[in-house]
Amino acid sequence: MNAPAPLLPRLPAVRGEIKADVPLKDTTWFKVGGAAEVLFQPADADDLAQFFRRLPAEIPATILGLGSNVIVRDGGIEGVVVRLGPLFRSIKVEEEIITVGAATVDSQVARQAMTNGLAGLEFLSGIPGSIGGGLRMNAGAYGSEFKDVVIDALVVERLGKVRTITNAELGFAYRHCGVPDDWVFLSARLKGKIGDKAEITAKMQEISKARTATQPVNTYTGGSTFANPDGKKAWELIEAAGCRGLKQGAAEVSEQHCNFLINTGKATAADLETLGETVRSKVKEKAGVDLQWEIRRYGKPA
Repeated sequence: MNAPAPLLPRLPAVRGEIKADVPLKDTTWFKVGGAAEVLFQPADADDLAQFFRRLPAEIPATILGLGSNVIVRDGGIEGVVVRLGPLFRSIKVEEEIITVGAATVDSQVARQAMTNGLAGLEFLSGIPGSIGGGLRMNAGAYGSEFKDVVIDALVVERLGKVRTITNAELGFAYRHCGVPDDWVFLSARLKGKIGDKAEITAKMQEISKARTATQPVNTYTGGSTFANPDGKKAWELIEAAGCRGLKQGAAEVSEQHCNFLINTGKATAADLETLGETVRSKVKEKAGVDLQWEIRRYGKPA
């Protein structure tokens, strides 16, 4: 059988950076995974839109943000992986509205809101990752989530159309957004409210202390591994099933917070995913509950 033709020569010309066979291991917080068949970092929104308009429909596109809530499988990701670069990291404050680029780090937005005396966005300081990733999964922490603060978002559809989508059209639900996976968030408008800067600062300090005390923040890990089932907490189910500290190769269920998986140094993506599935199986056996992955998993096995 003949080997498949290289993908890069079949792709539209771009103004941004586009490369073949780019390792993704160091782009994810777990530090695991294979390569992108092609990695594209658009020069700007129009560059991305034009690329999508001319991209053959049969070539898949995967959107990758900061990699904080992602396992890239060891065989890498086929097709085109799109990552937004520094141009898409921006923050603009106008009264109670903050317009932010999709590649902007959540915690930076929280700090800018604090600087401008805007309350209601403190929870972003406790969410690892970028605004685009937060929109993609309606990320939340400490009693708030994206759906509570998003006014609207600017997106590029898979066919290259750029349009604004309202909060209602985003289809937010618990750790879910209704926008197709191959659409790219470009920016969003978030609504804060005028507040007391000292109170905002104190709340963010409380969040920081709580994260440090309860989560394995200084390890190779992602966000919460599994979504909380209705009326239950995933970590309690995992602990009750005897999974705290469980290991698979160099992957481990965190002793500090058992809804976090850790790469202790030389884990593979397969180690992490197998460990996660083992946890799911043990929780199902013990409690009859099907835990659902909150960590996104992309690509193919080795």
